[in-house]
Amino acid sequence: MSISTRLDSYLTSNNIQYTMVNHSHSNNSIGSALTASVPLNQIAKAVILQDHEDRKMMAILPANNKISFSALNEELLGSYHLINESEVYQMFTDCEHGAIPPVAAAYNMSAICDELLDNLEMVYIEAGDHENLLRIKGSDFQAMLANSKHVRFSREVFH
Repeated sequence: MSISTRLDSYLTSNNIQYTMVNHSHSNNSIGSALTASVPLNQIAKAVILQDHEDRKMMAILPANNKISFSALNEELLGSYHLINESEVYQMFTDCEHGAIPPVAAAYNMSAICDELLDNLEMVYIEAGDHENLLRIKGSDFQAMLANSKHVRFSREVFH
């Protein structure tokens, strides 16, 4: 598969340069980091959430972290939870299951980004399949998330 069509279109129309990083097949962002020899904290992963009013939002956080729903909901004054996987598959039809690019604007979604990703020189993101990451300058990643809220809402999980 390689890069998702919506992601490719978004990056091209916004003049965002990237380098494709091929790696062995993996089932999650941690596996991608290990097989691509990329530090876990430099991979931005996407998690899709919804609230009690069915509003959907993309949460973007480092691959080695887990969402603290208490921190997130307190910050947003909401009641967000994980969306059902089958709904995620329907929303990201140009991606392999579980390989969601953390670029909310490409999918017309709102987003919240963990501050831990704000000062990285390079950020790696899923391309839409389980065998490629995109390496993007930190400044370009921040530009893609300029309209997103940036707060600390995750904690590191040790593997």
